[in-house]
Amino acid sequence: MKFLDQVKIFIKSGNGGAGAVSFRREAYVEFGGPDGGNGGKGGDIIVEAVEGLNTLIDYRYQQHFKAQTGMHGMGKNRSGAAGKDIILKVPVGTQIFEDDNKTIIADLTKIGQREILLRGGNGGFGNAHFKSSTNQAPRHANPGLEGEEKWIWLRLKLIADAGLIGLPNAGKSTFLSVVSAAKPKIADYPFTTLHPNLGVVSIGGEDFVLADIPGLIKGAHKGAGIGDRFLGHVERCSVLLHLIDIMNENIIDSYNIIRKELAAYGNGLEKKSEIIILNKIDALGEGEARKKQKILQDYTKKEIFLASGVGHKNIDKILQKTNEKIKSHRKKEQINKQTEEIVKWTP
Repeated sequence: MKFLDQVKIFIKSGNGGAGAVSFRREAYVEFGGPDGGNGGKGGDIIVEAVEGLNTLIDYRYQQHFKAQTGMHGMGKNRSGAAGKDIILKVPVGTQIFEDDNKTIIADLTKIGQREILLRGGNGGFGNAHFKSSTNQAPRHANPGLEGEEKWIWLRLKLIADAGLIGLPNAGKSTFLSVVSAAKPKIADYPFTTLHPNLGVVSIGGEDFVLADIPGLIKGAHKGAGIGDRFLGHVERCSVLLHLIDIMNENIIDSYNIIRKELAAYGNGLEKKSEIIILNKIDALGEGEARKKQKILQDYTKKEIFLASGVGHKNIDKILQKTNEKIKSHRKKEQINKQTEEIVKWTP
């Protein structure tokens, strides 16, 4: 299945059905009177987050969605049936934007979450609705209201607890394949990963979801390389695992390139909790690896982990640290949510 994380589609809700102009016609009934029924309501356009999807590829082949028009009213006070709704099924983590691709309409973060994007037009009143003591034989009815229409953007941001970032060939895909059951493409050339991959990591009886995105290079925020469009998939992560190839001549430059791209992208990525990992240490002697670790540690003033995905060195230690940060972040979010609810509450 191909991965697609952004698509533009056209949606239109159904028109309301027209009311009927009708009069009762029965043998032996002297005064029949108006009996035109109301038109049915047009169908809505609804978006729903469902389980089992991780791409928007379905919307690559169909971009126009129009809900059904409501049935017209009929005689004998028969109202028209409502038009059928159209339900757009999308992966969890999908955001809906207006045509400008900036104004957000909905953010679907839970399975089963639904949002009505466009409401169908109301059906028109039949002539029976207009009868009164002064107008006992109305000969007019309302047409149904027209539905709404517009273009919207669907943008998928994967739901993951932690994300792997780094330059191309930093060993991110190998790391993901070692710590989870995911099987991303692995090769010895840049930009092997062309779309995000997800894996479920188990550590200490607990699970968390780890995302691997394509490598970034200098100028990615301007479109260099694959660009930074996939950074959106780590926006929801609690912690970022920053992998650096220890064989790079200048590891400080390697670190700064990614940090600058995160800052240029914005959306709070540069403020996220970070675990820095010098990867592929089995390619160097232990003494050389320790020297590079100290150089980067003195520069960043942060703890630097040494690891090898291929050699499975220090992997559990890093995963335990990651899990601790994820749990800490969840607790803070829960406290913030409770605080917001208390502030919102009014007697």
